[in-house]
Amino acid sequence: MTLRLYDTRAQQLRDFVPLDPENITMYVCGATVQSGPHIGHVRAALSFDILRRWLEHRYGRVTFVRNVTDIDDKVLSGATDIEPWWALAYRMEQEFTSAYAGIGILPPTYEPRATASIPQMQELISRLIERGHAYPAPDGSGDVYFDVRSWPDYGALTHQQLDAMEATEDADPRGKRNPQDFALWKGAKPDEPADAVWTSPWGAGRPGWHIECSAMSKRYLGSEFDIHGGGLDLRFPHHENELAQSTAAGDGFARYWVHNGLVTVDGQKMSKSIGNFTLAADVLAAHDPLVVRYALAAAHYRSSLDLTDSSFTEAEAALGRIETFRQRVLRAADADPAVRIPGEIPESFRTVMDDDLGVPQALAVVHDAVRAGNSALDAGDTSAAVAAARSLAAMLDVLGLDGPVAAAAGGAEASALDALVRTMIDQRAQARADKDWAAADRIRDAIAAAGITLEDSPAGTHWSIDG
Repeated sequence: MTLRLYDTRAQQLRDFVPLDPENITMYVCGATVQSGPHIGHVRAALSFDILRRWLEHRYGRVTFVRNVTDIDDKVLSGATDIEPWWALAYRMEQEFTSAYAGIGILPPTYEPRATASIPQMQELISRLIERGHAYPAPDGSGDVYFDVRSWPDYGALTHQQLDAMEATEDADPRGKRNPQDFALWKGAKPDEPADAVWTSPWGAGRPGWHIECSAMSKRYLGSEFDIHGGGLDLRFPHHENELAQSTAAGDGFARYWVHNGLVTVDGQKMSKSIGNFTLAADVLAAHDPLVVRYALAAAHYRSSLDLTDSSFTEAEAALGRIETFRQRVLRAADADPAVRIPGEIPESFRTVMDDDLGVPQALAVVHDAVRAGNSALDAGDTSAAVAAARSLAAMLDVLGLDGPVAAAAGGAEASALDALVRTMIDQRAQARADKDWAAADRIRDAIAAAGITLEDSPAGTHWSIDG
């Protein structure tokens, strides 16, 4: 089956045909690092981590670029006398990196900072001016704007009519020809830090937000690349402006546009500006990282995700069922290490992943394998259970869910629960040794009433919490 992705620009599913099947190229808009990440940022990064993993499974090599916007109005406004803008940006960048790594998001091939590509941005602006699609502000402010009316395809990504668009508020409007024109270069202002300024042919200043990604994607991936990704909220104006300025400059730019849905709170987008966000650090402090990854991946990447406490409870239970099976099959196979070696991915898993990255359906295939493996163990068919476990390992590896999950209670509570259950198991064993079958049954019933399952084997009795 051919991999199909929903292309936002085409507004439909498209067969994915890469420029070079031996090297898939992918650019994703990363963080603007004015403050730490909320869980919506992590969900966005996870969506493209899973896409990247699937592309690597299918094609082998993926060159994955995710930028860091370390110079921006928001970054400058968050600076203080004690912590300059560049120090704030670096500290927040580390918080994003930590949150991503916390749930197993792979590091990008390249992670460029905007401030490292200023010459490339200025070169792109110069080309746009030469082609008649950009102009320096006539007031001598040093601002340079993209002339949206000079480019007939402006609005091609979001399918909007220019006259219906709101005025752009990313720079002082006095030097604009049209209200919708957007800033490519921002002239220096006396109230901004002196070290946030670069020289340019149009005067000292700094880049606009949109030009940063156009320049960095070209620098690291070339003038045309396969996939451009980002959150649904970036379609306009950010991605629309990227597309316009890059294509107006003569670059092919992105061939597929992929956008992830947003994390919502009571149906409203989670946002720092609104103040309804949950910090990623708080979520990771409260839940096992693998549980967080599962909960964020459980909804289709293009859908909105309204996270609640039950989201994590359900994810923990699902992962618990997976881990219980893996432990069962390890015991049945006498801890044969081959059990954990990934086997073949089922065709049913491949089919749903190829259909616009159907992770919810892929997770259903994962749990089908768990049920089949448990049934095989119950029937005494160890070889079939091992085959199911190896197939399971391959699927979990692609999804990044191939690690153990900490006990729900954790720490001292988990140790105390284990001690109590094992004491009851020992009492049951003694009752059976004494042929006191009534007492043995009472103990087993009490354990079962607490939601705990016992499994007797030649190696001993093992317990697990019912999922």
